[in-house]
Amino acid sequence: MIYLTNIDKYYDSKFQRTFVLKAVNLEVKEGEFLSIMGPSGSGKSTLLNIIGLLDAPSAGEYSLYDKSVLDLKEKAKVEYHRNFIGFIFQAYHLIEEMTVYENIETPLIYKGVKGRDRQAMVADLLDRFNMVAKKDLFPQQLSGGQQQLVGIARAIIGKPKLLLADEPTGNLHTTQGEMIMEVLRELNNEGMTIIQVTHNEKFAEYGKRIIRLEDGIIRKDVIKASPQPSPMEREKESKVMMVESGEPNVRIV
Repeated sequence: MIYLTNIDKYYDSKFQRTFVLKAVNLEVKEGEFLSIMGPSGSGKSTLLNIIGLLDAPSAGEYSLYDKSVLDLKEKAKVEYHRNFIGFIFQAYHLIEEMTVYENIETPLIYKGVKGRDRQAMVADLLDRFNMVAKKDLFPQQLSGGQQQLVGIARAIIGKPKLLLADEPTGNLHTTQGEMIMEVLRELNNEGMTIIQVTHNEKFAEYGKRIIRLEDGIIRKDVIKASPQPSPMEREKESKVMMVESGEPNVRIV
């Protein structure tokens, strides 16, 4: 599905060349859930933007769905964004002049979804994210966490084949973050390919594969041997075992 070969991203100044990514080779198969980790400045967001056709590499090859996408015209990129790729941005990128409802609905309009179907799909996500009471508010009337939820709802409502998430839980409290990660897990189980950038070790574990970037280079690429329960599922299981043990003050792991 995704093939990156010897990808470099660098910036030239008068006296030196500064690399953001260096000799990155990465294959992502359809249906994978990949977590990208690494310190700030390691190139995580740049890599995500290149995969999402928002940025171009300085050197290397990139194929998406078995087609080279390095020389795509803007119109072709728009088609990929409209029909195949969904984004969850750190900076939200909500449309200030639109309400919560309208922001979430917008991708469906571009995809030509009928009005009644749009209404049902938006209502479902508003309810799922506990945002029904906020549907007529504008972005500037929301907290940072609420804006993040709207951005996530907008990204997933059209069920893209590829979802790219840059710190999807960065502005959410723990409970909201766990809820969002469970949603992403469900979407992946339904076949959606997901690539997330995160600093959160716990939420990275939702991925079936974890790569670590340092100084623009992939230092680790770990594929889990078998599916593991999510952190939330492990917590639920431990609580059940505590109850069954008859010892409420003893945690069995």
